[in-house]
Amino acid sequence: MNAPLVDIDGGTSYFGKTLSYWLNATALAAVCGSLVEALFWQFFYNELPCPLCQLQRIALTMAGIGMMLNVRFGPSATHYAIILASAIAGATASLRQVLLHIAPNDPGYGSELLGLHFYTWGFLSFLIMMLFCAAMLCIDRNRLNQSRKARSGLVSTMLISLFFSLAVINTLSAVAVCGLGACPDNPTQYLWQK
Repeated sequence: MNAPLVDIDGGTSYFGKTLSYWLNATALAAVCGSLVEALFWQFFYNELPCPLCQLQRIALTMAGIGMMLNVRFGPSATHYAIILASAIAGATASLRQVLLHIAPNDPGYGSELLGLHFYTWGFLSFLIMMLFCAAMLCIDRNRLNQSRKARSGLVSTMLISLFFSLAVINTLSAVAVCGLGACPDNPTQYLWQK
């Protein structure tokens, strides 16, 4: 029976990486999945994001930056603070949108996935991110802010590359919908279609 190895920093090693690394990598993959899903609905179902949706995407991307930093450089209280602040901002924007459409017989904005609108899923996701930060701060309590040499493997490189690509695509998408000014309240077409 193979017992887990203990790495240099004192954490248990799984496939050469710590539990913290794998949990942050999984969370970053989930953020990438959410961004891919948002872009898929935008491009294939012509569901253009409203201003509150744009804010949620920004918060999701910012939370992903905190996770990416943990994957690349190891856990840090500052990285978790980035995730937590982003999750609070995203939850605020999501909750605002939920409350805008809470009236009886209000159809909501956009499509539903498994019976819930995307902004409701966003709110739940941001709450889970807050719990993730609380749990990870407990798991990593003895490893926070220790100086480590940055290490990168194939999984890290691929995940970070995917994340950066999605962030760039989301930025270009926002510019295509909003330009460099205020976003329309209920966008129905890209700027070049006007």
